[in-house]
Amino acid sequence: MTQPTQAPDVAEVLKRNYGVLYRHAAGRLALIALLIVASYGLHALGTPDPVLVPFFVVAAFVFLFAVIRLSNGLRMGVSKRVLNTYPLEYHTRVDKKSSQWLLLGDVHTVKVSVRGRHGAPRMRAVNASAVRRWPKGAETGGAWVAGDLAFGAVMVVPGTLDLLFMQPENWDKFAAERAQADPERLARAERSGITKRLEREPKVSYGT
Repeated sequence: MTQPTQAPDVAEVLKRNYGVLYRHAAGRLALIALLIVASYGLHALGTPDPVLVPFFVVAAFVFLFAVIRLSNGLRMGVSKRVLNTYPLEYHTRVDKKSSQWLLLGDVHTVKVSVRGRHGAPRMRAVNASAVRRWPKGAETGGAWVAGDLAFGAVMVVPGTLDLLFMQPENWDKFAAERAQADPERLARAERSGITKRLEREPKVSYGT
């Protein structure tokens, strides 16, 4: 793939992904509202209460998992800080090694390489807008990356402008490099909010 001559506009990337996030949240709220309205409507028509219980149960689960996703899997805030702190650089190849379904979202293990360089680290990537999907066309060419791979970074897919937040798959492997970072490098990472591992699967108790 020929390297693009111009990096994506950061404002456009953020606008596009915030829009996806808002539509995602609105869809969940609409589903919850529909279930509740339907249950009350059926109740008014004389439907027995035991029949209505599943409507409220499903609505409660949709709400619960929406809160979990938005509180644990949402990475728009830190991605915005990274994009406003680091320049976008073009990487010639994106390889998805695996994907894992987690409560916080679909977490993908990827390698983002640069032609002529070796040793690209494996990164754990999650869609910053909380949508569960691997971006269309992400593996057909390169991607734009901003950040510091030892701490964290964001990947922007050309064309679709999908935004993924990434941190090292093996966080501890880069502990020495982060500890030895010079003051300027560390300060940029701190401004971006990537000095700590952010991908943490929430612990949910279902009762006993």
